[in-house]
Amino acid sequence: MIGFFEHQYLSFKKNHLRNLIALAKADGNLHPDEEKMIYKIGDKYGLKDRQVASLLRSNKKTDLYVPDSHDEKMDQLYDIVMMVYADGVVEDSEIEFCEEVVEKFGFKKEIVSWLIKIFDEGNVPNPNEWGEMREQAQREFL
Repeated sequence: MIGFFEHQYLSFKKNHLRNLIALAKADGNLHPDEEKMIYKIGDKYGLKDRQVASLLRSNKKTDLYVPDSHDEKMDQLYDIVMMVYADGVVEDSEIEFCEEVVEKFGFKKEIVSWLIKIFDEGNVPNPNEWGEMREQAQREFL
């Protein structure tokens, strides 16, 4: 039996992946590389493959999950932008999805082009750089 806080954290992780799955399916096609990325991120958050597979199979319509803290929102955006690049093709539908996400997260839309430019140049931020980018985003895009 899991406790209340463990259940809450499990829900947080699943909701995080649901957002990524919604992005991956935004262009109407779940590319195998996007699916691999979803499993990789699920593993990073301690989800079992069967849990990730269940989320991928689900056709249940879910609302976009909005994390509580700035850092959680930024970490979600990091994973979302990684998903955009997972299949090597940046689709307009994926950019539109990102813009909807940032709007619901309370950011200015310009944060999408800022992040896309950074990742497009092949400069995937390391943890220290990402910490600095979180702070910059808070100053410039809220």
